[in-house]
Amino acid sequence: MKPTNSPKTYRVKSFGCQMNVYDGERMAELLGEQGIVPAPEGEEADLVVLNTCHIREKAAEKVYSDIGRLTKAGRKVGKEPLIAVAGCVAQAEGEEIMARSPAVSMVVGPQAYHRLPEMLEKAVKGERATDTDMPAIAKFAALPARKKRFPTAFLTVQEGCDKFCTYCVVPYTRGAEISRPFADLVDEALRLADQGVREITLLGQNVNAWSGSNAEGDEIGLDGLIRELAKIPELQRIRYTTSHPNDFYNGLVRCHAEVYKLMPYLHLPVQSGSDRVLKAMNRSHTAESYLRLLEEVRAARPDIALSGDFIVGFPGETEAEFEETLALVEEVKYAQAFSFKYSPRPGTPAATMDGQIPREVMDERLQRLQAALNRHQLAFNEASVGKTCEVLVERKGKLPGQWLGKSPWLQSVWFEGECEIGDMVEVELVEAGPNSLAGKLRETVAA
Repeated sequence: MKPTNSPKTYRVKSFGCQMNVYDGERMAELLGEQGIVPAPEGEEADLVVLNTCHIREKAAEKVYSDIGRLTKAGRKVGKEPLIAVAGCVAQAEGEEIMARSPAVSMVVGPQAYHRLPEMLEKAVKGERATDTDMPAIAKFAALPARKKRFPTAFLTVQEGCDKFCTYCVVPYTRGAEISRPFADLVDEALRLADQGVREITLLGQNVNAWSGSNAEGDEIGLDGLIRELAKIPELQRIRYTTSHPNDFYNGLVRCHAEVYKLMPYLHLPVQSGSDRVLKAMNRSHTAESYLRLLEEVRAARPDIALSGDFIVGFPGETEAEFEETLALVEEVKYAQAFSFKYSPRPGTPAATMDGQIPREVMDERLQRLQAALNRHQLAFNEASVGKTCEVLVERKGKLPGQWLGKSPWLQSVWFEGECEIGDMVEVELVEAGPNSLAGKLRETVAA
């Protein structure tokens, strides 16, 4: 690889989960510390970071396709970009990416991206570098201070997973479960609030597995962390994702009842309504225990909006077992949900299980499941019409005078009126669609 000029512009392209969005933001901040600025819209960047996700099928092939597209586009303008592959595909593929794609200068895993500036220094000299080490928590200490200019922010509190669901690569690409120290999280939240952040979403592969010691030295769980963050005056909203049913405990249920800054929204993946399938997935809950847990949460916070994840077509899933999933959906009536066809990931136990489901069967089941989920989502939105609620203004809409924000139940709401980004406003919900609601501005509560 030939030496190149130091890049002046960058673009970070993140795929997949909210954890990747957070990681993408932090890598952008690292590059900003080096004096590199975001590439203007419509212009090719000098440095492109592909922040990848390994959850879906053919994830690696999509990365190679993107690399080829970037190389071709660079040749058209007479300058190929430096390319870094980050994230979970980088962790899983490692040196294989370097071998297959000479255009790639850097390969960095999700626990090592704090070393991106050092790798970039080598890349400018013509040296290719791979770093897929998985230190426990070192990257957070090495990252620069947050620089948020937006009213919402992600805050990673926990990483990794010890659950080893048979379909999932996360334990192999993100490592074992670790919790960031309590003091570090409070300090970061305080800095974000000082910068104008009004809503923080706490992130983790199993966020409710977070644990730590508070300022008094007492051991606390996620509920204790939420209660502490709720004391920050400027912080008006707290959310968290993604939870695992196995780690959902009474203290967190009570938190939903007692902490008004904790929004009435819970994303709690179930994956299937069949106990046999759940056992084959190595999920530690049953359909009954999951439903019982939701009953406890609803009793604590009756207006809570529930969300979940579903996988259809897991190896061996029968039509009757899929019908059990549909029955669970009808009982819960999710406000939002995410559903996917099973995708075999190399190295996971499920990839070699007997009874792999034909593609056309998975397609048909997914269509039926999504039809049910969409029906309930629309019904939840329609039931919200007539309510007046606080909406956090996040950005301008497409039309003059139009604004968009989120309701407490994480619904997208658009409305017109005099306000600014970051305002908390009272909005009457007047019309519902499948994915958003129209509102009527009542008054500005706070900025």
